[in-house]
Amino acid sequence: MATEALPTTMVLGLGRSGIGAARLLRAQGHGVLIVESRDNGALRAQAQSLAKEGIDVLLAAPLTLDTFGGLPRPELVVVSPGIRWDHPLLLAWRREGIQVEGELSSSWRATAGTPWIGITGTNGKTTVTHLVHHLLSEAGRDAPLCGNVGFSAAELALQRQAPGAKPPDWLVVEVSSYQIEAAPELAPAIGVWTTLTPDHLERHGSIEAYRAIKRGLIERSQRRILNADDADLRSQAPSWDRVDWVTAGCASDLPAGLDPLLSIENGQVQGRSGPLFAADCLAMPGAHNRQNMLLATAVGLHAGLTPEQMAGSLRSFPGVPHRLERLSKLGQVTWYNDSKATNYDAAEVALKALAGPLVVLAGGQSKQGDARGWLAQLRQQAAAVVVYGAAAEEFEALLRQDGYPGQLHRVPGLEQAVPLAAELAKAWGKASVLLSPACASFDQYSDFEARGDHFRALVAAL
Repeated sequence: MATEALPTTMVLGLGRSGIGAARLLRAQGHGVLIVESRDNGALRAQAQSLAKEGIDVLLAAPLTLDTFGGLPRPELVVVSPGIRWDHPLLLAWRREGIQVEGELSSSWRATAGTPWIGITGTNGKTTVTHLVHHLLSEAGRDAPLCGNVGFSAAELALQRQAPGAKPPDWLVVEVSSYQIEAAPELAPAIGVWTTLTPDHLERHGSIEAYRAIKRGLIERSQRRILNADDADLRSQAPSWDRVDWVTAGCASDLPAGLDPLLSIENGQVQGRSGPLFAADCLAMPGAHNRQNMLLATAVGLHAGLTPEQMAGSLRSFPGVPHRLERLSKLGQVTWYNDSKATNYDAAEVALKALAGPLVVLAGGQSKQGDARGWLAQLRQQAAAVVVYGAAAEEFEALLRQDGYPGQLHRVPGLEQAVPLAAELAKAWGKASVLLSPACASFDQYSDFEARGDHFRALVAAL
């Protein structure tokens, strides 16, 4: 690659979001160089394919001054979510006046005129995103989902700019804290905040900083929908105005002054003017999924859907891959894929949602957080726990210190964990096996979806 031919727009990271942003920018006339710190056969094949599209790729290039010292000064740097927003090199570029932005920024500009539904939260955001997409699509709205789930927003924006393509009625966008902090211009038509518990503290530093990032997206939203059943969000209620709260309980159980848009009374989803539909429309297990249903219903009301339309659509909702996904029943053993549970709180929710006895598979790349609730649920629900991956030793020690009374096994990875879990569950008779890692996936997989797909394949092979 000749130095004089190098482009001046750089995309950091050869993942799904980075590739999507690079393709969108290239279509807009930018010369694009993707810079990736890793190097392997799959990445080299990807680089060759992108070269045919006019996009250059530099592999084995760590994010250091040495790497970029011999390259032309970029005019624009686009950052993938996996790269810290406060990385020293990004800070240095900003001081030099170089424009640095997240991968959602170019998508936001490219879809100007299409209203965004921005959905964020520590847990629940993927389910709510899928539910909102399902409700709108079943009602005949063109409302694709993208962002932190499914397509990258840039890929979708590029598709809808193709000749003959039409802009969507809505964009249903799952937005992570990493994406929000790098794209402060995002201002959705409807903003949804599902939950807030400590997560990503190794990245953001404190719960206050993490909360402020999430809050920024909702403050910039024209309509604001919040979950009144979340303790942290509810504690912040006095500081909000123009918020539509929802609760999966009775409106009268909420603090004074908190008048919810939606609640559940006598088995009915209740609006301010009366009952809307039966609260058991959604078949997914767990009280948390009633909260998710109400958050999605609130979006549907703002988008002009009728209660009758939503009730029918909720009944047909198939569930979300990798989130309490029921895979199969082999003999008396039911298998669940909850690979999306990447922290203690999400894994605790899954344990509460299912009936025991459970054989639980947990492990991966551990995160900071409070494990006490998760450990308490394991004591109550899990007949056996199989720990694996980078966190295996840490989790084993944690469970033993907590006095976990069930069977505890440690293995290298899912290849060993799945057949062992099958044996353990069979010994218990009627039991369920739950992959709910309480960890990130990056020790052994590219993302939680790859981990869940591998688990699904291993279960199918049984």
